[in-house]
This record gives sequence, structure tokens and C-alpha cells, in this order.
Amino acid sequence: MASVPSLASSVNQRVADALASALPEAGGADPLLRRSDRADFQANGILALAKKAKANPRELAATVVGGIATGDLIQEIEVSGPGFLNITITDRAIVETLAARAGDDRLGVPFAANPGTTVIDYAQPNVAKEMHVGHLRSAVIGAAMVEILEFTGEKVVRRHHIGDWGTQFGMLIQYLLEHPHELDHKSDEEVSGEEAMSNLNRLYKASRGLFDSDEEFKTRARARVVDLQAGEPETLELWQRFVDESKIYFYSVFNKLDMDIQDPDVVGESGYNDMLVETCELLEESGVAVRSNGALCVFFDDVKGPDGNPTPLIVRKSDGGFGYAATDLSAIRDRVGKLGATELIYVVDARQSLHFKMVFETARRAGWLNDEVKAVQLAFGTVLGKDGKPFKTREGETVRLVDLLDEAVERATTVVREKAEKVGLTEAEIVENGQYVGIGAVKYADLSTSASRDYKFDLDQMVSLNGDTSVYLQYAYARIKSILRRAGDRKPVAHPELELAPAERALGLHLDHFGELIAEAAADHAPHKVAAYLYQLSSLFTTFYDQCPVVKPEPELVVGENRLFLCELTARTLTKGMSLLGIRTPEKL
Repeated sequence: MASVPSLASSVNQRVADALASALPEAGGADPLLRRSDRADFQANGILALAKKAKANPRELAATVVGGIATGDLIQEIEVSGPGFLNITITDRAIVETLAARAGDDRLGVPFAANPGTTVIDYAQPNVAKEMHVGHLRSAVIGAAMVEILEFTGEKVVRRHHIGDWGTQFGMLIQYLLEHPHELDHKSDEEVSGEEAMSNLNRLYKASRGLFDSDEEFKTRARARVVDLQAGEPETLELWQRFVDESKIYFYSVFNKLDMDIQDPDVVGESGYNDMLVETCELLEESGVAVRSNGALCVFFDDVKGPDGNPTPLIVRKSDGGFGYAATDLSAIRDRVGKLGATELIYVVDARQSLHFKMVFETARRAGWLNDEVKAVQLAFGTVLGKDGKPFKTREGETVRLVDLLDEAVERATTVVREKAEKVGLTEAEIVENGQYVGIGAVKYADLSTSASRDYKFDLDQMVSLNGDTSVYLQYAYARIKSILRRAGDRKPVAHPELELAPAERALGLHLDHFGELIAEAAADHAPHKVAAYLYQLSSLFTTFYDQCPVVKPEPELVVGENRLFLCELTARTLTKGMSLLGIRTPEKL
């Protein structure tokens, strides 16, 4: 497997070398190359360098141009305006580079130069609670970041920090102790996620009702919290039943989302219990945390409440209980110390930004994070309804995630069924494609928006065949597969000797940009950049297909082979990019 240098990097190198010999003091300066609508690329860096060296920018540009060989890679290069370079690539270089990409399993995408170990904290549901639309973004964005980083060669450790600890478990465990059959299953066969959740919901409502109405039960429930925290065996055993029942439900939802979640990756709040006391001792001994009104707190100059007084991060409460901060700080110690993380990514709602800012700063002061080990919050916005307000049911309830996914699949199946006869899909294929299109639509709508922004959940738009939707991309892929099937005996072959049409060039240059785009999406933690790239790829393919006959009317043999080659490479790039976003590409649609 060989990584293939992109045309942009090769051109950049040529210009940089010529710049260094024309202006030796500018050695290593960036020519600032970018795509341009005037030519294939434009280099804008000469202007600033000439100013610095007190030289005439146009003269410097002309000297640089004189030092660049043309013919093999660069077809022509001209000076425009106050010293910009407009650069056009040869058709041969485009096709040869794409042929090298096609010859590699990874499409010539290089591995990162210095991969590290990233721990991604995402998809964090709560035990004994239903997953709602708010859980969608963390799961979908986190899963895409895992795939993108792994593709660049990073070692990725997944962590699902489920809410499996806290005072509400006293109430639940005490109720189960007094009503031991509440979580029993109807049969010995595999339990569905729906059954598991309805058991938990029923038990939660019943125990909550009793807790609010019966003082004696409330007292017993509070005593049970103490037993849980002390690790009393019977209490822990009942607690474990809640966790196990919840996992049946979680996994059924993640399965619907076409997401692979493994048991060892689920390390909830309880996983760090044994570290909490030591975390507090380390913070207090080092002076990072101080006692204030009996609580262990960390203060910050720039975090103040409405009254102007400092708002601390409370690590341990005055009654001896631990706050979320103690768990989050212990998790950082664990992830850096035991897992060897060089980067921690938290895919968490933007509303928790202040909490994580304080936690990360505390960890830095304690020396658990430093220049070699960094932590970032990949903060995401809210899912809104069509009316632009937070997404709720008509009754004002939070929308259940399963209902939303089921409806998406139902709508998508209708869309697939409408075209099924034309492409000859069986009933089983209609059902399977309906799943891929529906779940793909939900994921893509989420991932095509920058994570930090809110987005509107509009199923009609999501499953539409027009516009920036995953169905549009899936159809582009299926259409290419159909073209390749219709081509019969003719094979995709690259022909570097051919002259390319404008639409072929535009498609080819975009295909060549895939590797750089992946590196950028990984560095910026920005899956939406992959979505934008793929949408543009599909649009460029549509233009190419409209303007350049591939199968009918049948072009001359070598031209046809070269166009089939462009089709095949587009399909491979599309399916690879979509898989990084967790979206399937059916062969027929």
C-alpha cells in the first residue's frame, strides 16, 4: 500500500523550491496554494514575501515562474495581478495520479505522520432511562470521528460513559428488593430492547410514585444509596441487574443506528468509583483544590456567578458525596495513565461547555494534561423541530429515539419502494435498502451540519432525492454501479494520453483531493467536511455524466474505458467516504 502525493502537494513543492532559489531567505515559506476558478490552482504567497524582502512582487513572481519546469506536471503557469500565480495541470498528470490512487486499497490516502492514541467519549445514555433525540448527536458524531481517525492510522479507544451511578439508584434498588419480579422476562428467549425498556420504565414510575408518597420508603431508599456506595454485595447485585437490563435496550437502539458498540467499551461513572478518594487527595495535596465551606473546590479567575463571586468546580461536596467533576477527573487520570491517551475527545452537548472547560483546566493544573496530552470537547448544538424550537412531541414530551429512527426507516422504505420495480429490487432488498436509506438520512442530516450548530430535524427533507441528502449520494453510488454493469465487456482503464473534457478534469481534481480532506477532517474533528466533500463529488459526477457519454451513445473505446475508470474511482471514493460517516451504500436503488 503506497500513499500517493496529491497533485496539490506536488505543485506546492515545485513552487516552494523555485521560490527558495529565487529568494533564498524565504526558504521553507508556504506558497499558499489553493484551488481557483481562474486556473486549476492559484499560489498567493509571493505578495507577502516580496513585501517582507522589499522586492517587487510581480518581478519576484516572474523569477519564480522562470524557475519552474513545465510539461510533465504543470502545463502552464502565469503571473496575474500583483504577483499571484495561476497554475494549470497537465491532463496526463491528473490521470496518472488517479491511476496510482486506483491501484491502492486506501485510494492512496497516507497515514498520519505521528499517530497517537485518542480516547473518544461518546454515546452516553443513562441506565434505566429511555434514549431520546438528544442522545442522537453524541452517538452519530462520535462514531464518525472514530472511523475518520482510525482511517488516518490513529489508535482509537472508544468510551461510552453511561450514567450508571447516583442517588436515584437507591430508590430503584429498594423497590426491586421489595418487588423482586419486576425485571423478570416473559420467556427464556432473547429479550427485545422494547421489553427491557418497558420493564425499566414501569419500575421507574412505580418507585418514583412510592418515593414521593411514602416517607418510610423514602427513608429506606436513602439508606440503600449508602449501601450502594459502600459496595454492599446484595445491593450491588441488584444494581447490576439494572445495568444489564439497560444494556439490552441500549444495544438494540445502537443496532438500529447501525453502530457497533462492544461491552468492554462501556465504562460508566461507576467504573471510576475506586479512584475518587485518591483523585480528591491528589488535588488537595497539590493545592489545586481547596476547602471552601466544607466542600473541596477548584477556583478560576475567569468563572464568576451572576453576583460577581467566583463559581468553583465542586469536586467533593460538604457532605462527603462526590460531584460529576470527581468522576470526570478520575476518568482523565485513567485514560491518560492506563490507556496512554495522547488526546481525549468528549462528544458532549455544548451546554456542558463550562463544566468541561473547568475540568480540563483542573486536570492541566494537576499535571494530568499537558502539551503532550490534550483534551477537547467536540461540543454539539441542539436538534430542532421544523418550527426552529427544540424538538418535542405534540404533547411537549421529549422525542424517543427509537420512534424517530423507526419513522425515518418507514419514510425511506416508501421512497425506495417507488423506484423498486424499475431497478428490479426484491421485497427483502426493499426492506434492507429502506433501513440503509432511513438511518443514513438521519446520520447525514446530523453530520452535514457543523457539530456546534443546531439543526432542524425534517424527515421530508432528509429522505428527499434532491439537495444535500444522503439519499442523493446513495443514488449517485447506485447509478455508477448500474453504469458499470451496463458497460458489459468494456473495462475501466486509465488512459493518460487522452485530452480531458472540462467535466472530467473537474471530477478528477476533486477525486485527487480526498486524502487531504480526510487529514483536515481528522485534525479539525469535523465530520461535516467529509459530508460536504462527498456532496460535491456527487454533484461533479452528475455534471460529468450529463456532459460525457460513458455507455450510450457509446464513445470511442479508449475514451469509454477512461470514463469508466473515472466512474469506478468515484464509486470507490464515495463508498469509502460514506462508510467513514457510518452510512451504507446499496449497490442498487
